[in-house]
Amino acid sequence: MTQHTALEPVRKQISIDCDVDTAFRTFTDDIATWWPVESHSIAGEGTTAVFEPGVGGRLYERAPDGQEHDWGAILIYEPPHRVVLEWKVNPAAPPTELEVRFRADGDGTRVELEHRGWEQYPSGGDDERGSYDAGWDTVLGRFREAAL
Repeated sequence: MTQHTALEPVRKQISIDCDVDTAFRTFTDDIATWWPVESHSIAGEGTTAVFEPGVGGRLYERAPDGQEHDWGAILIYEPPHRVVLEWKVNPAAPPTELEVRFRADGDGTRVELEHRGWEQYPSGGDDERGSYDAGWDTVLGRFREAAL
C-alpha cells in the first residue's frame, strides 16, 4: 500500500472593494458572471456555471447542448461568511475540499480560499496541487473584477 504525505493546502487571499454580503453573493449566486469557463471548465466556451445554494446543493456547469458536468457539492453553507465544497471537477479523480471565507476588512472584504486534500490522489497530488495553485489566481482575479 502506497502512503502519501499530506501536501500543504493551496491558500489564497484577496481583498475586494465591496461588503461581505455582495462578495458572498457574487461568489455563489452570480458565479456565472465571472467564472472563466473558456479556460476553467469541462465543456469550454459557451458553458454556464451554476451554484445551487444550501447544503447538498451542486456546483456544476451547463454546456451549450444542455449537458451538465458536476464540479462539486456544497458541504457547508453559512452565508455570507463561509462555504465549503467537495470539489470533484474530474470524475476520474478523487474529491478534494474547497473552503472559502468572507470577512469584513475595513470598507471591503477579505476573501480567504483554502483548497485541501491533495494526498487523496494516487500520484500524491503534487502536480494537481500545482495546477490549482496557479489556476486559482486566474479565477480569483476574475471574481475580484466582478465583485466591484
